Amino acid sequence: MACSIVQFCHFQDLQAARDFLFPHLRAETPLGAVRRDPSKSANWEDDGWGAWEETEPVLQEPEEEGNTCKTQKTSWLQDCVLSLSPTSDLMVIAREQKAVFLVPKWKYSDKGKEEMQFAVGWSGSLNVEEGERVTSALCIPLASQKRSSTGRPDWTCIVLGFTSGSVRFYTENGVLLLAQLLNEDSVLQLKCRTYEIPRHPCVTEQNEELSILYPAAIVTIDGFSLFQSLRACRNQVAKAAASGNENIQPPPLAYKKWGLQDIDTIIDHASIGIMTLSPFDQMKTASNIGGFNAAIKNSPPAMSQYITVGSNPFTGFFYALEGSTQPLLSHVALAVASKLTSALLNAASGWLNWKSKHEEEAVPKQKPKVEPATPLAVRFGLPDSRRHGESICLSPCNTLAAVTDDFGRVILLDVARGIAIRMWKGYRDAQVGWIQVVEDLHERAPEKVDSSPFGNTQGPSRVAQFLVIYAPRRGILEVWSTQQGPRVGAFNVGKHCRLLYPGYKIMGLNNVTSQSWQPQTYQICLVDPVSASVKTVTVPFHLALSDKKSERAKDMHLVKKLAALLKAKSPDLDLVETEIKELILDIKYPATKKQALESLLASGRLPFSCLRNITQTLTDTLRNQEIESVDEGLLQFCTSKLKLLHLYESVSRLNSLDFHPDTPFSDHDLAALLRLDEEELVKLQALLGKYRQENSRTAVRFSDEQDGVLPVSTFLECLEHEKGVVSTKQLGDEECVALGSFFFWKCLRGESPTEDVCHTLEAAGLSPQLLLSLLLSVWLSKEKDILEKPQSVHCLHTVLSLLSRTRVAIDDTWDSQSVSPWWQRMRTACVQSESNGAALLSAHVGHSVAAQLSGSAHEEEKFSQTAVDADAEALTDSWEALSLDTEYWKLLLKQLKDCLILQTLLHSRADARPVRVASLPAEPLPRLSVRKLLEGGRGGIADSVAKWVFKQDLSPEVLKLANEERDAENPDEPREGMNRGSLEAPEVGADLGAIPDLLRAAREQFPCSLEPDVLHAHCCWEYVVQWNKDPEEARFFVRSIEHLKHILNPHVQNGVALMMWNTFLVKRFSAATYLMDKVGKSPKDRLCRRDVGMSDTAMTSFLGSCLDLLQTLMEADVSRDEVPVPVLDTEDAWLAVEGPVSIVELALEQKPVHYPLVEHHSILCSVLYAVMRFSLKSVKPLSLFDSKGKNAFFKDLTSIQLLPSGEMDPNFISIRQQFLLKVVSAAVQAQHSGAKDRHPAEEAPAAPGRELDWPALAVDLAHHLQVSEDVVQRHYVGELYSWGADHLGEEAILQVQDREVLASQLLMLTGQRLAHALLHSRAREGMELLARLSPTLCTWLRAMDPQDLQNTEVPIATTAKLVNKVIELLPENHGQYGLALHLIEAIEAIALPPL
Repeated sequence: MACSIVQFCHFQDLQAARDFLFPHLRAETPLGAVRRDPSKSANWEDDGWGAWEETEPVLQEPEEEGNTCKTQKTSWLQDCVLSLSPTSDLMVIAREQKAVFLVPKWKYSDKGKEEMQFAVGWSGSLNVEEGERVTSALCIPLASQKRSSTGRPDWTCIVLGFTSGSVRFYTENGVLLLAQLLNEDSVLQLKCRTYEIPRHPCVTEQNEELSILYPAAIVTIDGFSLFQSLRACRNQVAKAAASGNENIQPPPLAYKKWGLQDIDTIIDHASIGIMTLSPFDQMKTASNIGGFNAAIKNSPPAMSQYITVGSNPFTGFFYALEGSTQPLLSHVALAVASKLTSALLNAASGWLNWKSKHEEEAVPKQKPKVEPATPLAVRFGLPDSRRHGESICLSPCNTLAAVTDDFGRVILLDVARGIAIRMWKGYRDAQVGWIQVVEDLHERAPEKVDSSPFGNTQGPSRVAQFLVIYAPRRGILEVWSTQQGPRVGAFNVGKHCRLLYPGYKIMGLNNVTSQSWQPQTYQICLVDPVSASVKTVTVPFHLALSDKKSERAKDMHLVKKLAALLKAKSPDLDLVETEIKELILDIKYPATKKQALESLLASGRLPFSCLRNITQTLTDTLRNQEIESVDEGLLQFCTSKLKLLHLYESVSRLNSLDFHPDTPFSDHDLAALLRLDEEELVKLQALLGKYRQENSRTAVRFSDEQDGVLPVSTFLECLEHEKGVVSTKQLGDEECVALGSFFFWKCLRGESPTEDVCHTLEAAGLSPQLLLSLLLSVWLSKEKDILEKPQSVHCLHTVLSLLSRTRVAIDDTWDSQSVSPWWQRMRTACVQSESNGAALLSAHVGHSVAAQLSGSAHEEEKFSQTAVDADAEALTDSWEALSLDTEYWKLLLKQLKDCLILQTLLHSRADARPVRVASLPAEPLPRLSVRKLLEGGRGGIADSVAKWVFKQDLSPEVLKLANEERDAENPDEPREGMNRGSLEAPEVGADLGAIPDLLRAAREQFPCSLEPDVLHAHCCWEYVVQWNKDPEEARFFVRSIEHLKHILNPHVQNGVALMMWNTFLVKRFSAATYLMDKVGKSPKDRLCRRDVGMSDTAMTSFLGSCLDLLQTLMEADVSRDEVPVPVLDTEDAWLAVEGPVSIVELALEQKPVHYPLVEHHSILCSVLYAVMRFSLKSVKPLSLFDSKGKNAFFKDLTSIQLLPSGEMDPNFISIRQQFLLKVVSAAVQAQHSGAKDRHPAEEAPAAPGRELDWPALAVDLAHHLQVSEDVVQRHYVGELYSWGADHLGEEAILQVQDREVLASQLLMLTGQRLAHALLHSRAREGMELLARLSPTLCTWLRAMDPQDLQNTEVPIATTAKLVNKVIELLPENHGQYGLALHLIEAIEAIALPPL
């Protein structure tokens, strides 16, 4: 019960707010600077914080002034204007013209606990006039006027002061309600006072008000007037948003304006409120002002007191007589920040100053009339010419005020007397606040009731005030007892926090409504931007008791002594036990005594015997006292803890017995126990054996030596005893398993007497339902041990039978037509469990016990009915209930078996996989349960298998192979088929182990969910999702296209391909297109990564896969009309499946594509792929298309677009032809050039395992691009002969239509070859040979340029064949026919010398 700092809220994304307010810090801040990490946050509740209570630590000294500079990215909050609503429903962070409104939201943390988090609700700029900035802010909650929520906050108003002198009021959504210009100077400070019920009659009741400080004036707005105006303006906003034509003028604001005189500068102020002087103070004041002859009135006048801090004087006291001036009525400026209310702004534009920019330029801005201030002279002050005040903070009871100055002092003022009563040193840049604590009358010691100064426990409560000082230079938060009390708490909180003290509550309450509901408010809040959290300080009332004889202080001293005794290591436990007993008995307050006993039981440092003896002694002492002086809550607490200790002792004793079962257990006994045939048992054991074998690979085995052992402190934390019933608290899974292991693990292992344990637990008050939950939790968590020891099944059967036979377990009054709640609880646990093997065994055991109990109950019922000769109606109802429960058991067993087989498949992996990539994602596959499958939707099963296929990197051929083997009629064929598939697909050649068998087994259990098309669709989607996460892994996208091609149904294939295109591909594809069109060539790696998000090699593969996808999409569209739409069925055991829509269902919902548009994109993709594949230059892909073609790109493939038609412009055709010829040349070069002439990236095919037939693709593109196909074919033949691939050229000649032109081209190529042979390779011999040739041929050969040849090393015999081919192609009447005949002579002449 010491002073503590509690974290009650987090910021969801404080970095976003900081980046908005400080844009220049956006790129400089590390991610961890403001993001909350619960696992790494500092734990201020550690034992080390207790040092603040024991001794005064040596705190960090203030930093020297030379080292006070802070990096702005950590201290940015110090430069902002902050305000937090006292009800914690809104926070404002503002800087200059910008502001962020944060609202609380309840969300689950990483640990699964619900917590409040501040999230950005609104952000924007608030400046109306140019250059004005926010200087002060308030968040004022307004009370609700509804009867159902009287006294509760309705909404929160944000009040902001600006350097222009304007004060504006906003809603939580940033809608401007009021704008008021009360003074033309800058607003220095905004402060609010709300209604508080006077604690006693001597305290003057204060009115609500809003005070605004200017450099030389104070304006106070009456709270009632402000409340009514804000409500009217908010209603105006709502009505304007609904209709847009109503204009309701809100009531004017009543305010007072005082001009402060005789003071140099003012920094801050405090409005004390209305005060009345005593007669002595009245006469003293009159004498000081008017002399000894001054006259006084009979009744002291009421005055409003104001205190200012600044310079000359350092603190000024002002008193304004009530009634001396009439309140001023302002012209209220109404504004609504909404387009719907533009009509309303016309009437208010004259005094609103809230127009658009063009309106402000057209009409000169008119400022509203500013009323003059009433002069108010300072009555007295605290003069100190060198001291400058920085802030003042008024205490909640308006009697004290804390003032900070530039000397690093914190001064405590007595407001009524106007004197300084205390000073703290060494607190430069300090931030202060107050905490008021009311004494809880129920905590007073019952033994001291008669000596209470109030006479009874219902007397008035005492109030204590504590001053909170935050020193940012030292990063420490201190709590001091006032007025002259000691420091009661200190915390290290960091150097960049902000201390927020609103000093007010809810506006709009009165003495009636304020009593109806007590709001949850925090008096002090500390905002920590480093941990992104909001904390508050809690101070117990007893810390204000400075009397050394205070019993509360004495009790706290005993508690500290007890804590020190527990930490000390003493060998004599008896002596420690005796001292602890004396300390606890000496404590007077029941609450403190309960706290001491709780700390003892939770310490874990004392043995069980000491805890039992101490608790027993305290209980006996309380029972021996008089009934009137005994606290019932403490006695009940001790009694319940003592009963739990006795239960712990009994169970521990039974677990420690050396118990061993006598009878052995065989498979025959197990079959009879589970009511299974021998064959069914063998199948079940084989199924569990495969599951255990595959599951053992994926888990790490730890030692189980501590199973069944539970510390007594943990035992007491888990259970609670109340009214003879033992129940558990809100436990996590680990706590449930630990408690269940303590109760039942020895029983399940056959090492403890089962009947004795069950009777002990039942006698202690634990319900059978709770025991069943604990039993199943430990059974399902110890799956590996259970599968290794079949004896545990018999033990589970015994325990479950004993629990089920109790009267409370199966109630006889439940409706016989419904399902038994007892067995439904067990089935629910099995459905939720991820331990499928243990769940299947427990379901078999539960089914057996249920059948056994139902059979015996049916026999008893039948015997009784026969004895009384009753009708058989009740018997029929019993059989119906039995059959209904049995059907549920059968359904559960089928579901668990299916889930077990599927889990076995997901845990399996190939023994030796050829890894072709550096690493695959190591994300573990989630464990399955029946509930997860039921909630995963109709595609959940296939999705799980698809994730496993991706992780194992299995080829689609493996899935196809397993399906073919399943469909084979001959049982001998599957193995042959597997060998044949291994030869055809090298990826299947690895040792797959048991994967094909497990795939077939899963396919048999899920014939609909794992239908080949469904599985391939999910695998396709999984691979493309993983590729989208890492586009550099181009192989994932290639494998996705392979799965897409394996989908047989065109409707599914069309839908999946279309979803892939729209979701993952079209954006990257369009980015690649525009990039390549911009640079006019294949872009470099840096540009590809910047614009497309992948490297140049990955983009090449990406374009190739996109081309495959578009071609697959066109093929599927052609086949749609020939194949019916598939009907998606679900297995009978999984008809109750619910959840998200499957991929196949989404695919079938897709519209059919527009074939010409897909073909249009396919042409563009082919162009892009060719440019990237061969690194072509001087190619702008979009220049190959006209305006219609460009506009049709990247549109929805299901829409009908206006595509190019008719004859194309010859310029386009010329550009297209040049491009296609480039592609053919590059393709032939890539195929026949040496490796030394190519870049390594060009050598690798675009996709693993296949390369396109680029010449054929170029011819196909020529057809679609209106280019002559024969030109492309002739160019291809010429390139082949140029590279010396004459055998391929002869085959390609067959595809050429105009062979006469081709023959002329080949004749030129032949001449180039001969010219090289005669003039370059053999110069001397060549000249001799030229002399033998005709002059015409010599002249023609000399004109040939052999440099155009790509390969000059061609045998002369091959060239002779080429000449013969040319003569064959040329007609005899052709002009070059004779030249060809001369070439034959030349070739013979060249070939003669070797002969």
